[in-house]
Amino acid sequence: MAPKILIVDDFRFNIELLELILRAEGFQTCTAPDGPSAFAISCAQKPDLILLDIMMPGESGFETCAKLKSDARTADIPVIFLSALDDVENKVKGLQIGGADYISKPVDGQELLARVRVHLRIAENNRILARGQQLQLETLRDAQRAILVRPEDCPAAHFAVFYQPLEGAGGDFYDVVAVDAEVFGYFVADISGHGATAAFLTSAVKALLRQYSGPVYSPADTMRGLDTVMRQMLGAEQYLTACYAHLNLRTRKLSVVSAGHPPLIVVRASGQTLTLEMDSCAMGMFHSLALQHKEIAVSPGDRFFMYTDGLIEPSAGAGRREGLARLISSCVDRRKQCLTEAVRASAADIQSQVARIGDDWLLLGVEVPR
Repeated sequence: MAPKILIVDDFRFNIELLELILRAEGFQTCTAPDGPSAFAISCAQKPDLILLDIMMPGESGFETCAKLKSDARTADIPVIFLSALDDVENKVKGLQIGGADYISKPVDGQELLARVRVHLRIAENNRILARGQQLQLETLRDAQRAILVRPEDCPAAHFAVFYQPLEGAGGDFYDVVAVDAEVFGYFVADISGHGATAAFLTSAVKALLRQYSGPVYSPADTMRGLDTVMRQMLGAEQYLTACYAHLNLRTRKLSVVSAGHPPLIVVRASGQTLTLEMDSCAMGMFHSLALQHKEIAVSPGDRFFMYTDGLIEPSAGAGRREGLARLISSCVDRRKQCLTEAVRASAADIQSQVARIGDDWLLLGVEVPR
């Protein structure tokens, strides 16, 4: 189908002249006499390109362009200004507002066609590139989700999870490992950054975790093994925070090791809470990893929660401590619900209190079986 060009001008003669030039070359056209009409038509018909006069009664072309570029429905439509104002100041202003090009009046037909074709090709190439990147990200997202263990894959581990990456694929990661029939490892990590770069590393983290999580490795051994290899893989100024919780159902002991990660939350069956704060550094930052290890007794019905910092980051004026307090409160309030519902509801509780999500979100909950 031939590209559609929206012509915006308050003089009918100018519109008819431009239509004549464009239609002779096979382009479709639609027209608007002013800025508000141009915006409405752009939203409804999605033209491939807009030719926009600057000097119009009421709303100027500059104002119309600013409105078009601030709306997601029309922001990607290239705008070429047409104006008798051919001084450098106005040309620069038009380009700064978001115009793709600027043609001085009176318009030369050959110049107009050449510039229209150039910007249509650029727009099409950008769409092809964006679609290709989207497909790559979707493929990466599907691959990443395929390596994330689901609660139904390991029901004996009694866990539930909420995971929402900021982009198609994220840098947050979790895994659940059955060390034996009654010992389980729960791992949550946050690789700095988002998207493909961070997501590519998650498969490596999973493989390393499985390698270093057998019975011959203590939780601290597991984390040090991960750190030794990840230091070689992480890029400059890239790091990894992680928390590894080791639950032994025979001894009813929960062992936790943290590398720069937010504190694990324990919610007793009674509603009493405990946060396991640890002073440690992230992986990949220093030559050797300083870890802290804590061990507590747990009872049937107790729950613990691991998460990434997107859930407690400063938002809507709230500090990190306030964010943590909100998460703890929600986990306590939801303790009577089944674990799957409680994890989802707690994430929804936090989401309802923030103005904008600016990071990956991951919340993993575990219940000690009765």
